[in-house]
Amino acid sequence: MRSITKDLPYLGFGLGLRTDHYQDIIEQQPAIDWFEIITENYLVPGGKPLYYLDKIREHYPIVMHGVSMSLGSTDSLDLDYLAQVKALADRINAKWLSDHLCWTGVHQKNMHDLLPLPYTEEALKHVVSKIKQAQDFLGRQMLIENVSSYLTYSSSAMTEWDFLREVAEQADCLILLDINNIYVSSFNHGFDPKDYLAGIPAHRVQQFHLAGHTNNGDHIIDTHDHPVIDPVWHLYAEALNRFGKVSTMIERDDHIPALSVLLEELEQAKHIARDVYSLEGEKA
Repeated sequence: MRSITKDLPYLGFGLGLRTDHYQDIIEQQPAIDWFEIITENYLVPGGKPLYYLDKIREHYPIVMHGVSMSLGSTDSLDLDYLAQVKALADRINAKWLSDHLCWTGVHQKNMHDLLPLPYTEEALKHVVSKIKQAQDFLGRQMLIENVSSYLTYSSSAMTEWDFLREVAEQADCLILLDINNIYVSSFNHGFDPKDYLAGIPAHRVQQFHLAGHTNNGDHIIDTHDHPVIDPVWHLYAEALNRFGKVSTMIERDDHIPALSVLLEELEQAKHIARDVYSLEGEKA
């Protein structure tokens, strides 16, 4: 595969673009640096989603976040799907695109969930090959996101962060580091989330996700339907200390509040980042 590594911009602080907020964004043009779209919501030709996306992208940078590439599946990559992703990225001048370190189905059956992988050498070789194929087809470097998980495999021979690091280095891809997913999985599996951060190469991290979740007492489900909680904010500050200035966005997929509420939450992310960068300046 030819080298396609390139520098990607720092975008600042963004939100996930949701239908509830289309009209407010167009009319108010709020102070948001960028938006992330769920890729699959805009692959149908024509219709209102693309109409609004075209309007919004006139004023804001857009990145694409997919949920269907199924890079861990033993199925071959869906080239028709990849062609649609590439066409959309070209149409909207997407700053980058991402998908997940997971599998979503097998034998052409989609489970509609982001399923974790066994962390083995065999799985590593397989995923690296799939990412290289996808990047070569798309003609650009991808971001790969860590998923939240609720089970582990007895066959795993390495930690999740070691697996993710090796995937990124061997496939020459970048990382979308989901801070909430690290917290959720650390709670569910009993590892120290700071160990996860320490195991990820800083030069590979291009984007952060922040989100809320549902705590069921003995386990946490990544639901994206609550505000970011304090321990995740603290972990975000740790991530900023570790990785420096990284484009950050907040996801909300259910119980979606008014845009003004999410803007307040985004301000909290900015405040934490300013504090961290200020302290770094004092150390320098």
